Amino acid sequence: MARQIDYGNLMHRALRGLIQEVLQDVAEHGLPGEHHFFITFDTTHPGAKLAGWLRDRYPEEMTVVMQHWFENLAVDDEGFAITLNFGDMPEPLYIPFDAVRTFVDPSVEFGLRFETQASDDDEDDDEEDDGPDGPGEDDEGDAPRQDAEVVRLDTWRK
Repeated sequence: MARQIDYGNLMHRALRGLIQEVLQDVAEHGLPGEHHFFITFDTTHPGAKLAGWLRDRYPEEMTVVMQHWFENLAVDDEGFAITLNFGDMPEPLYIPFDAVRTFVDPSVEFGLRFETQASDDDEDDDEEDDGPDGPGEDDEGDAPRQDAEVVRLDTWRK
């Protein structure tokens, strides 16, 4: 088969880079205006670091809010560290960018959703499913493939 440009993976990396750049700016300058983030991540990701009681409570995924109270935000090429308040208990977290499933800033109606799908041996299948089927996982196959899409928040508005 002829070599092809893997637009899916290129888009994936670009959108993760966008999240990295936004969080780096917040680490350096704080959250501007009414901006705040809802970040859902895969707690089973091997690079995710969180307290045992949080992992027990959220065995598959967790959504954190960065708004009024957070400390120690540090961003690197692989992910970000942050301390968040859980019921008056500050807890440090490390969230790899590859573990992020959604990133939403409702103040400006911006959101990204990264979907995980099983990889097939047939590379042509990589280009077929770019529709919004909702977040999900398929345990079949050797390695998950992640697609990203820009999500319009007014889809969920009433």
